[in-house]
Amino acid sequence: MVRKPTPAKRRTTLTLPVDSLLQAQKIAHSRRVNLSTVISEVVAAGLQLENAKHRRTQVLDDYRRAFTGFSPDELAILDGVILEPKTRRQ
Repeated sequence: MVRKPTPAKRRTTLTLPVDSLLQAQKIAHSRRVNLSTVISEVVAAGLQLENAKHRRTQVLDDYRRAFTGFSPDELAILDGVILEPKTRRQ
């Protein structure tokens, strides 16, 4: 049996809201794992969400920066809209 390498860990002290800690303790108890496991999983999931949010914001900022300065007509052309010449009413 080949063991997966364990990620590096470091001991630290955290101050958490009581209700969050109680929830984590209930989850740990119901899953029969230690509190550290639950907290680690929750932090990892939260960090993934935060990274996705950051990437999403960065893409939007890059998009805005790339198209700054174009007129509405130029943006329409870039979007593939065919602009017809204005016709005179008769």
